[in-house]
Amino acid sequence: MQQHARAVVIGGGCVGAGILYGLARRGWSDIALLERTQLTAGSTWHAAGLVPSYTRNFNIGRMIAKTIEIYEGLEADTGQSVGWHKCGQLRLANSRERLDEFKSYMSVCEAQGTRAELMSPEEARKLWPLVTGERMLAALYNPDDGHIAPADVTQAMAKGARDRGAKVYLETEVRGFERTPSGEWKIKTNKGDITCEHVICATGNYARQTGAMLGLDIPAIPIIHQYWITDAIPELIERKQKGLPEMPILRDEDVEGYVRQEGDGLMFGPYERTEKLKLFAEDGVPEWFGADLLEEDFDSVSVNWERAVELLPVLGKAGIKANVRGPFQMTADELPLMGQAWGLKNVWLAEGVPGGILWGGAIGYYLSERIVEGGNSLDVSDLDPRRFGDHANKNWTRQKVREAWGTHALLHYPGESLPAARPQKTGPAYDRLTALGARWGVLNGWEIANWYAPKGVELPDSYSWRWTPYDKYIGEEVHAVRNGVGLVDISPMTKFEVSGSAAERWLDGILANRLPKAGRTKLCHQLTKSGGVQAEYMVARLADDVFYLISTPRAERWNFDDLSKLVPDDGGVELRNVTNDRGCFTIVGPKARDVLQAVTEIDLSNEAFPWFSLRSGTVGLASDVRILRVNYEGELGWELYYPLSYQRHLLDELMAAGQVHGLRLVGLYALESFRLEKSFRAMYRDMNPELTAWESSLDRFIALDKGDFIGRDALVQQKLSGIVRRLVTLKIETKGASTLAHESVYHQSRLVGRITSGGFAHTLGHDVALALLPVELCTVGTELEVPILAERRKAQVIAESPYDPESLRSRS
Repeated sequence: MQQHARAVVIGGGCVGAGILYGLARRGWSDIALLERTQLTAGSTWHAAGLVPSYTRNFNIGRMIAKTIEIYEGLEADTGQSVGWHKCGQLRLANSRERLDEFKSYMSVCEAQGTRAELMSPEEARKLWPLVTGERMLAALYNPDDGHIAPADVTQAMAKGARDRGAKVYLETEVRGFERTPSGEWKIKTNKGDITCEHVICATGNYARQTGAMLGLDIPAIPIIHQYWITDAIPELIERKQKGLPEMPILRDEDVEGYVRQEGDGLMFGPYERTEKLKLFAEDGVPEWFGADLLEEDFDSVSVNWERAVELLPVLGKAGIKANVRGPFQMTADELPLMGQAWGLKNVWLAEGVPGGILWGGAIGYYLSERIVEGGNSLDVSDLDPRRFGDHANKNWTRQKVREAWGTHALLHYPGESLPAARPQKTGPAYDRLTALGARWGVLNGWEIANWYAPKGVELPDSYSWRWTPYDKYIGEEVHAVRNGVGLVDISPMTKFEVSGSAAERWLDGILANRLPKAGRTKLCHQLTKSGGVQAEYMVARLADDVFYLISTPRAERWNFDDLSKLVPDDGGVELRNVTNDRGCFTIVGPKARDVLQAVTEIDLSNEAFPWFSLRSGTVGLASDVRILRVNYEGELGWELYYPLSYQRHLLDELMAAGQVHGLRLVGLYALESFRLEKSFRAMYRDMNPELTAWESSLDRFIALDKGDFIGRDALVQQKLSGIVRRLVTLKIETKGASTLAHESVYHQSRLVGRITSGGFAHTLGHDVALALLPVELCTVGTELEVPILAERRKAQVIAESPYDPESLRSRS
């Protein structure tokens, strides 16, 4: 085995081979792959090989399309057949709720570039004449989906990489890692050591063991899935003899499983429910396990089988040829962990991949792009491993992957918070807020109130693609803040402290806006080298050399890791994560000053405490409270960042002071209405690494004349060459269901853009959305159309910040 390589991929499944192929196609030839046994030996060889494009997520849809594109070009590139069957996929809807899901998907698929058709039952049965029953309301058809031979596609990508100079070493087990004085990585194996610049882990079922060798707790655990293959079925033989095409992969919500043709028989793959789901290798893959299968477990899916036979009687008449039961990786959100490893330079993860065949092409393409080019051509934030914080330990992961796969085939809705591994992280006032009506969701492991049920209202959480019964109470929370005063608990916000003699110079070279003066705050963005938005911070300057940075809860590990890797070694900058140290209450609304002034001696007048300033002091009995005159609601208000131990006391003090003013507790759902009414951008939706700061219309937060900062050159170049698309605010006609995100936008029946985020604006009485459009259509008054549940709604470009555009209420 060679002793040095530029990059080493660990793992010879479909994902590992895809990464090696991606690196080789980008011109890197000094690369190697290490596989402990043989290529495809883990989960790849026994995979069902399905490649479904169905997803409502705009970016995930584009990534799956890339997988299909790569697979369809492999034979021409390598000369090897990959067994690609482009048979399409057909999903049956037997309920109004599932039909709503399909309709919502139809609103986004064209923006993704995915072909789809909503069919009547009669049209669906023409594609699958063996289906029986009368429950079907409609069906969704994706004609470009299909299935592929897992071993063939893996071997083809490995050959494509070898043909370009890459090396593949089999029977090579990785046993440890060591960082060399030069900053490279020494990988220790049973065949000797190999030193490299980049380590790329794609070890499938061994992810947790590989991570442990690097000091990482990888939030993934294998689940066990199985499928059956039948003997030949006469009806399928007859179809072939007539020259009829292969029927699409079939999915039915009642069956909770998939069916596809496999030769002259059928393959049936049922999804185990949570209570019957088995995990694998929680404490490490057994020494004996390699290209092995596990014992059949019919009892865990007997109900699925009965329902499948009811739907497809031919399935029950056929003999069984084989059962295939084996493990594959799973994460809490059923998405891979693809990107940088936290805390380690030049270590990359492609782990926790639920369905390596589906993801092999895309991960190979986009991870290699990130490594070679330094960034991505589309937003892959949904896959970044750092989206999970340190709350995602093994015990949490165990419960969440059981829940994720165990509910895989069930209906899922926007805003849904599933119950496993909760509550995990709570503030001292959790029980108190629960008693006051909090209906909890979760962010980064923290419980956060989505909305509050008024006293006497017994309304269970319910989810829908349409408006829900609790929307009424969300509206009441919004109106309470607009007309009186509200209290919002946003303790899960990410909070960092930056200090030291070089803190100002260091931050100034990272953030695109000018830094605030001492005692002031400012909204600042960290950009990528290509000008995309990596992070958004509210920066509060506590002293000349002390800064307090606040960002979204989702980004705690992510932002801290990005900043940590930029900290100089000379000791002039200290970066601390204080997220768990401090809670936060927002007191906001026209009467906010009256409430807060009653519990603090700090002068809250405009003269003493102007907008975007900060003070530190005592509130009630709580010391060291950092009070920022900023908020997400667009009203007069303050955010109070206090030592978390004071939370319960502060809640009682503020509730008592607010009683006379009608103070109302306000949840996360209301915040979405507030921010849309102000056209405030949301990180990872309206801002992300793919969209440049200009495209997200962040012009007022970019100080090109302040000196150099990360991404400045790219922004200057884009401004010179011309900005072709922009984020604008839309008003959308409202009819019982609201825009969410990713919906296509049409102008004179032509697709022109997409929604990045949106929803019902309770103050304005209509939907408001942020949309990415060509600059020529960004003029106020431009008439557009947006489909909601597949029904075209009238939309119009309106001015930024439709509520209080001059922010006079915030300044009052």
